[in-house]
Amino acid sequence: MLKTLRDAFKVKDIRERMLFTFLMLLVVRFGSQLPVPGVDRNYLANWFANQTGDAFNFFSAFTGGSFEKMSIFALNITPYITSSIIMQLLTIAIPALEEMHKDGEEGRKKITAITRYVTVGLALTESLAMTIGFGRQGLIPDMNFLTGLTVIAAMTAGSTFLMWIGEQITEHGVGNGISIVLMINILSRVPSDMASLYESFIKGKTLAKGVLAGVIILAVIIITIVLVILLSDATRRIPVQYAKKMQGRKMVGGQSTFIPLKVNTAGVIPVIFASSLLSMPSMIAAFAGISQDGIGGKIIASLSQNNWFSPSKPIYSIGLIIYIALIIAFAYFYTSITFNPIEVADNMKKQGGFIPGIRPGKPTSDYLNKILNYIVLIGALGLTVVVLIPIFFNGVFGAYVSFGGTSIIIIVGVVLETIKQIESQMVVRNYRGFLSE
Repeated sequence: MLKTLRDAFKVKDIRERMLFTFLMLLVVRFGSQLPVPGVDRNYLANWFANQTGDAFNFFSAFTGGSFEKMSIFALNITPYITSSIIMQLLTIAIPALEEMHKDGEEGRKKITAITRYVTVGLALTESLAMTIGFGRQGLIPDMNFLTGLTVIAAMTAGSTFLMWIGEQITEHGVGNGISIVLMINILSRVPSDMASLYESFIKGKTLAKGVLAGVIILAVIIITIVLVILLSDATRRIPVQYAKKMQGRKMVGGQSTFIPLKVNTAGVIPVIFASSLLSMPSMIAAFAGISQDGIGGKIIASLSQNNWFSPSKPIYSIGLIIYIALIIAFAYFYTSITFNPIEVADNMKKQGGFIPGIRPGKPTSDYLNKILNYIVLIGALGLTVVVLIPIFFNGVFGAYVSFGGTSIIIIVGVVLETIKQIESQMVVRNYRGFLSE
């Protein structure tokens, strides 16, 4: 990886793209410190401190702390992420969008434009809900129509501007812009989390205990990263043979290739879906002021990741079973809408391709579906192990940090994808240089 970056810096075009990406990320972090006009920035910080669950920790980690600080980037790119997921689901449900998706580059541009409009609508709705929900409770000291409108406009504009920055990075920088913005937000919380771990497990301890704790923390992080890398790169290759056919007076075709089925086909999406669903009851309870002393409060507490694996409250780990079931269910669901075995089998049949030992058509789609069900289960279980490692240490040892398995999956995935894109740009440049000579 270091060699790739070193070689990339020697190429002027790629070096300029990397510099552009870096400058855009500086703008992102600078904007995360700018307060929304007319709000009490200490209100949300105090409100977070009084929350016992993890209802908003997931959201706070994704926004890089901008939500707690109530900056103009408080909503960050979460409206865009939600909008993209909604559009992916609607593309399957609405035939017109599905046709648009199949309509090549022109269709994808139209879907991208619709995604932008949905993003602005979601940002406007979320900022309006926050202004109304928190405004009269102390977030906006001098609450009136003009001040409320200013807060709504600032947060909506901030989220829209971040979406634009992400698209500019994708076009003029390196990597997927939205993913890189999300990664830098998560990384911004890592220093404070490391400081928190130092305060809890190393500071004030004897040298032997401090070193042992530091080694264990480092080992857990490294093991988690290695598991994520293995999960990201793992693929099942399905061999495909193309029959020879006549074109004019020549026989063409006959080559062998393969279909790469990723073990973790859905990526981090199942974890995001599962965490979001489990967080909803906690969010509603926090706004409604429901006490955790009653039966309803205890049920909600069992859905909080902070209470799982706790030796003093083992009954609360029941929510863990729901969490695992949701991750597996969403892994199958998301894979089913992104990979269609019937469509792949039909395309192979039209092009004269077949899987050795499997008849074309329905037998091929059934075979692909069987293999897919098997590897999706492996990927979902691997994903579950990765996300549960930090939760286990949080529950057993009280190692509370904002980042977890989900964050590590995103960081490692984005870094690997960006490195691959840099390598592909270097290969393209080498080909251009070869052809121009």
